[in-house]
Amino acid sequence: MIALHPDVAGNVNVELATAARHAMLCSLFCTSCADACIAEDMDMTECIRTCLDCADICAATARLATRRAGQNIAMLRAQVETCIRACELCAEECAKHEHAHCKLCATMCHECADDCRKALPSIQ
Repeated sequence: MIALHPDVAGNVNVELATAARHAMLCSLFCTSCADACIAEDMDMTECIRTCLDCADICAATARLATRRAGQNIAMLRAQVETCIRACELCAEECAKHEHAHCKLCATMCHECADDCRKALPSIQ
């Protein structure tokens, strides 16, 4: 879809497109993990909050990364940097728990943060 945008003219920033795709997926994983945490028999308040915050940040990052008309490079860079930090914090929180959904969420957050780090130099 990004390649079809008139302002892109086929010159797709592959690193940014990959980060956007991973951020979308990470948003869903974090939302699902938060929902699973609600069903656990222990207090998972901090994990739920962190996952939901990360989900929102990842979703916003994906949306900003796919907008190609009238780019605001400073805003996009700031958002991608925020996504990296949110994913790091979420992975750290989820890693504290033995639940399979938390482990999977932590893995996804690490992967999303890595892809966002790879995309940062390409955002110019």
